[in-house]
Amino acid sequence: MIRTGLIGFGLGGTAFHAPLIEAVEGLELAAVATSRAEAVQAAYPGVAATDAEALIADPVIDLVVISTPNPTHFPLAQAALAAGKHVVIDKPLTPSAREAEALIAQAQSAGRFVVPFHNRRWDSDFLTVRRLIEDGRLGEILLFEAYWDRFRPDLAQAWKEAPGGGQLLDLAPHMLDQILVLFGMPEAVSADVVGQRGNSPVDDYFALTLFYRARRVVLASSRMIAAPRPRFGIHGRGGSFVKYGLDPQEAAMRAGGSVRDPGHGIEDPAQHGVLTLPDGTRETITSERGDYRRFYAGVAAAIRGEAPVPVAAEDALAGLRLIEAAQRSASEGRRISIA
Repeated sequence: MIRTGLIGFGLGGTAFHAPLIEAVEGLELAAVATSRAEAVQAAYPGVAATDAEALIADPVIDLVVISTPNPTHFPLAQAALAAGKHVVIDKPLTPSAREAEALIAQAQSAGRFVVPFHNRRWDSDFLTVRRLIEDGRLGEILLFEAYWDRFRPDLAQAWKEAPGGGQLLDLAPHMLDQILVLFGMPEAVSADVVGQRGNSPVDDYFALTLFYRARRVVLASSRMIAAPRPRFGIHGRGGSFVKYGLDPQEAAMRAGGSVRDPGHGIEDPAQHGVLTLPDGTRETITSERGDYRRFYAGVAAAIRGEAPVPVAAEDALAGLRLIEAAQRSASEGRRISIA
């Protein structure tokens, strides 16, 4: 049994990590570092509530999961690796590529895993998109668009609106990770990153264009869009696939639903995407079933020595390098080549 300690019991800890850890065979939620001890006991009776320092020092803990504000990821992960623990870290892995490089080197030296929580690889819509592309149904992909919009004109949690936060670091790690899985690193990036809410000290809108020879990938997100844009719009020589709506897992977990529910991860048929062929023929494509448990099942298998990690830290590092190139592009107003 892999005894797991969770640092942070906010939205990420309560709605994502704790339920997934508890549901995966071979993992045991042993302790939670939080000031909300009563909430831990109410949700998971018998699980110890402690502080981060004590959790990391506890010799029975094998795996430390970090679900805390972005600027704390690096020092907490350093301490956990130094204590001989494997580590899972919420996105972004760290706020900077330089810190990510240091963590990867430390993990390799310690013989431990540091794994980015890029759970969106197991979204129902992304699994569907990946299957369509791998099956060749769209032919050569020429334009890939992905949008992730919200209408939240009010400021969010204080730490999300402080340095180390912002929309680009909040959502781009997931969106870029999906693109890197599909297409690898681009040749160049061009970006527009801005704060559109007058009282926002960080960015709340971004639009990235990734350049791959003839292919273009457009990724965009805003906190000020009420009418949905397509979650995915993928256009190839063999046809187009357009899909609205987000994977249902987050909403279900935030509402208190169990990942063990028979319908968990199954998308409403009304949100299934449509494939349009060049002759105008249209076909509704049934979405794959999403399942974030596959991430933690992969982490457990890697720790047991049965499989590679489900998400390599180097993948998150590549995404952070693209984010930093995007920040530079937005600042300088030009396309940035990726070495």
